[in-house]
Amino acid sequence: MELIGRGREADVYALDGSRVLRRYREAGPTEREARLMAHLAARGYPVPRVYEVTGTDMVLERLTGPTMTEALARQPWRVGSLGRELGRLHDRLHALPAPEWLPRRFATAGDDRVLHLDLHPGNVMLTPRGPVVIDWRNAAAGDPAADLATTIVTVGSAELSGPAVRLGRGLLVRALCRGSRTDPAGRVREAAEAKLADPHLRPAEAAWLRRRAGRAPDAR
Repeated sequence: MELIGRGREADVYALDGSRVLRRYREAGPTEREARLMAHLAARGYPVPRVYEVTGTDMVLERLTGPTMTEALARQPWRVGSLGRELGRLHDRLHALPAPEWLPRRFATAGDDRVLHLDLHPGNVMLTPRGPVVIDWRNAAAGDPAADLATTIVTVGSAELSGPAVRLGRGLLVRALCRGSRTDPAGRVREAAEAKLADPHLRPAEAAWLRRRAGRAPDAR
């Protein structure tokens, strides 16, 4: 099999022209992830088609087109339009009530919307049929503000080089917030704290998140 993608938790292999194998390196809730994607697809949300789930493996529709991250790298002048599109994808998702079997996170009474909790530009594929959201491993039910806040701290903590790239990151976050009807401000510190539990964080990312969460620089 041809390796065509490698993330922090999974590798993606081409099976043929229409299917890929997403293989997680550790066991996880693949059946729940597949079930949620089928649930969302039935309600018109753009996700890959799921063909098969076995253990740590998922056979998925093969999508064509760049990720939003790749599009931003090639065409940085699109940062405003793509950021607003990312905000709209959040709002479309948060319009959907969560199924009762989805675990709850960042939730108080009445918070029952579907949250992706990793909906950043690297997880949006720009396909001929429009943007498609991938990687639903972290999804939960809860408060939409926490989903946007998680995107903000993910983008903010990412290791990037060069002042132009860092400026683009700020523009992206502002466009994201303009594109969504949800105000994430009250959840940003909590989202940063939660993201610090990610075992795949790099040292610079963890340091940024500790500052955003209000921890002392050497706190763990």
